[in-house]
Amino acid sequence: MKYLYQQLLAFWGVIILIILIVGTSFTQLTKKTMQDNNYEQLRGYAISAWKAKDSISRFPGMTDQDLWNTSFSLFEGFLSNQDVQFVFYDETMHVQYPLKTEKKIDDSVIKENWSALMQGQQEYTTINKDIYGNKRMSSYVMMPVSTTNDQNENIIIGALIITQPAKNVSDSVDAITANLIKGFIISSIVGLILSYFFASFQVKRINRMRKATKEITSGNFDIKLVSHDKDEFDDLAEDFNKMAESLKESREEIDRQEDRRRQFMADASHEMRTPLTTINGLLEGLQYNAIPDDQRENAIKLMQNETSRLIRLVNENLDYEKIRTNQISIVVKKFNATETLKNILTQLEGKADSANDKLILETEEAIEVYADYDRFVQIMVNIIQNAIQFTQDGEIRIYLQKGYLETIITISDTGIGMSDEQVQNIWDRYYKVDPSRKNTKYGESGLGLSIVEQLVRLHKGKISVTSEEGKGTSFTISFPDIEIQDEL
Repeated sequence: MKYLYQQLLAFWGVIILIILIVGTSFTQLTKKTMQDNNYEQLRGYAISAWKAKDSISRFPGMTDQDLWNTSFSLFEGFLSNQDVQFVFYDETMHVQYPLKTEKKIDDSVIKENWSALMQGQQEYTTINKDIYGNKRMSSYVMMPVSTTNDQNENIIIGALIITQPAKNVSDSVDAITANLIKGFIISSIVGLILSYFFASFQVKRINRMRKATKEITSGNFDIKLVSHDKDEFDDLAEDFNKMAESLKESREEIDRQEDRRRQFMADASHEMRTPLTTINGLLEGLQYNAIPDDQRENAIKLMQNETSRLIRLVNENLDYEKIRTNQISIVVKKFNATETLKNILTQLEGKADSANDKLILETEEAIEVYADYDRFVQIMVNIIQNAIQFTQDGEIRIYLQKGYLETIITISDTGIGMSDEQVQNIWDRYYKVDPSRKNTKYGESGLGLSIVEQLVRLHKGKISVTSEEGKGTSFTISFPDIEIQDEL
């Protein structure tokens, strides 16, 4: 079922239900109120008729019963236009008024209530039967009648019934019901029209979102819904806008990753093709004696170097995948980072000298670090070697310090530096800041920093880089203490 029809059905159903409940309740309340008023009016007639007997002149030979009957007869005459009737029963439940009637009085009503009347209670009822037993809705008020004896005691001497057809009550209720039905029909029509316009407005807002969803499906992530922050539809529109923005970013990231994948395949192929081409050329030269005898040893040495380069490239790719998929174990222990860095600088001193660089350890005091020793050395060697690669006639400074529950190592150089875009991409495999240095003696694979980032992540540490083109680069690595690593 369409949402528009669902809304119309819901609104209209609620309107009908409310009108039915309110109309039924109002009709019943009105009916009861009118019945109560009618009972009270009849009761007033009965009390007035009983008291009126005292105002009637007693003629010689008149009994009390004659006075009562005269009073009842007079009041019946006064109220004849309202069709009010009086019936008086004595204590033996015999009719004393009216004595002579054309029809027999039905005493079933008085029998049902006689016991309560004799106990001094007043009874009120409306039944579909008049005083003569005919089927006609009639109201009854039954009152016990008492008098005072010689001992000044009240003695119940009978019961007075005053009855009247309830046509006035039923006619009034029917008129009210008819008016309610008219109001129900008018309200239903107006409610249906209003609910249609309201539901149409809501459906338009939903269709707007459907249209925007189709735009997203077709690849248009720039769609944006207007939100006035008024209701849940506006909240949904705001969430939709956030989703579209997130999908746009995801699409851009997917495209970027796809570009990286293609670049990775191209770089990997290039990195492996170059040494393989060199080896193949040298082998052909040896096969056809195209290489002089005095150059054969250099050719073999060159092939060994290229073979070692291929082995390193494959091993670094394997290491990267193992690190990325957590297939290597990290054994964290505490050791002297200052002493370890001194040993590393000693090992790299020759490489630094070939680039006319100076390696400077600015920290002399012993600084302890919690890390896997071999992986710590691998991280430091990669970063320092990377600094040597992109620094000529400059300085590489290493500074150690203890932070809050962590050891912080900063490696700064005065090399060529990087742009913001290059800083963002240096952690990608095979990415190289300076493409012209693809075949330098050190760091030729472009995997070093990718491996460094993964190793730092395995230590639950942090690594960041700041750089400025032409002025140099600074790496900051933090290793958390063992207690923090356990908590993490």
